[in-house]
Amino acid sequence: MKLSQLRGIRIFISLLFFLSISLLFLDFYNLVPSYTINYVLYLQFIPSLFKFINIISISAAGFLFILLSTFLFGRVYCSTVCPLGILQDFISRLSKIINKKKQYLKIKDYNWIKYSFLAFTVISLIMGSVVFITLLDPFSNFGRIFSNLFNPILILINNFTAVTLEKFNIYLLYPVELKNFSIITIIITLLIFLLIFFLSFNKGRLFCNTVCPVGTFLGLVSIFSLYKIFIDEEKCNSCNLCTKVCKSGCIDKINKEIDFSRCVACYNCFNVCPTGGMIYKNSLLTSLNEDKFDSKRRELISKTFIYFIGLTGISFAQAKIIPKKENNIPVIKKYNSSPPGSKNIEHFTNTCTGCHLCVSSCPTQVLQPSLFEYGILGILQPYMDYKTAFCNFECTICTEVCPSGAILPLSLENKKLTQIGKVKFIKENCIVEIENTECGACSEHCPTKAVKMIPYKNLHLPEVKEEYCIGCGACEFACPTKPYKSIYVEGNPIHLTAKKLPVEKLEEKIDYKEEFPF
Repeated sequence: MKLSQLRGIRIFISLLFFLSISLLFLDFYNLVPSYTINYVLYLQFIPSLFKFINIISISAAGFLFILLSTFLFGRVYCSTVCPLGILQDFISRLSKIINKKKQYLKIKDYNWIKYSFLAFTVISLIMGSVVFITLLDPFSNFGRIFSNLFNPILILINNFTAVTLEKFNIYLLYPVELKNFSIITIIITLLIFLLIFFLSFNKGRLFCNTVCPVGTFLGLVSIFSLYKIFIDEEKCNSCNLCTKVCKSGCIDKINKEIDFSRCVACYNCFNVCPTGGMIYKNSLLTSLNEDKFDSKRRELISKTFIYFIGLTGISFAQAKIIPKKENNIPVIKKYNSSPPGSKNIEHFTNTCTGCHLCVSSCPTQVLQPSLFEYGILGILQPYMDYKTAFCNFECTICTEVCPSGAILPLSLENKKLTQIGKVKFIKENCIVEIENTECGACSEHCPTKAVKMIPYKNLHLPEVKEEYCIGCGACEFACPTKPYKSIYVEGNPIHLTAKKLPVEKLEEKIDYKEEFPF
């Protein structure tokens, strides 16, 4: 196979991964079967690593294949599998379309920046925090960009198109409700996207080689790769065409050296070299530039050790009673609920990378990005926002799609008994008490009958039985009282098992001897 063909193969594989992963975050119709998601995301480095730590299974060992491929060929993950890296390539391509004369130049290696980010990330993990992973992991950033920025735009376009087609009696599309989302989350995501866009538009893969901890780590591994790209000094005529197309800026045209720790294996250099001066060789069998390479390698390793020290919508609930009076007892939750399958809040916050795939996949959109619901270190990790929606009793999608193991698989039967929180009732906030009128919205929406109505002052008042509650939040979402809910879910820091409601047998005496009445 000719080396010039490697670029075409790289483009084909990267498009395949990019389109399939993008579809997961943009699929608001839920057309993609949830069981296929783990296959698509098997080779995402951080989610695979975290999931392997949680379940210790070869089915979650995709990161090992990434490490193996890096040991063999360098950072092929960054150029073919990482969706954020491929997004940067699209942005770089856009910059060249706008400015056809644009050329890449050698970029200074900012060791102190990239190793600082990697060191902070590793230290925070050792201390039990994933905040740096949440903010810097390339897959998670890609997920938030598509989930928080592109997905709402696509929903609005879909809803506008659906309404327009409906006027012509065409019903190919249907409107999808766009739930409330945090403006602060949007701003954080937008700022990160603008940073990535700016760096990619002007400097190619600078983000990968200065900010991304995964890229820096794989760059360290690639120093020892078996196969590397070299410059054959005898064939090279110093035309510098390779330097002009190197999106990583890692080719030193003066010394004719390649910083393989920053090379993302785009193979653009193979396509433009007119003399065949770019070669791919087994680094153990060649002595090409051996002394210079070893010097650079020792320098890099030593530095590493130093640093390591809504437009339209369909409502999910009934038309609610509009209260005439406001209540005055605040609802103060000690814990917010983490998703079913996350076992406990500590496990979830220590494992979730904030990729927001569960947020995009949740059919009721009860999963929303957190700000301070889990504390400052849990920013952007999803939580159960019962003001926005409720957890569908018959749904296990979030337990099936989580790529990091923060939410572990649950059968539907077990999910229906997993108690992520307990119902609490404040009688003084209830519309029955305040306005002396019937309601019962909470009881009507409770799937486990943990809330039922009992006689009270010629009316009916909610009575709660916490042992039957699973914390789905249907009661809290349906409660119409303002500004505070009269019924709400207090999250369980450790998930428990709810009791099954006893089945009441209806006994009816039938006289079979009586003649048929007609």
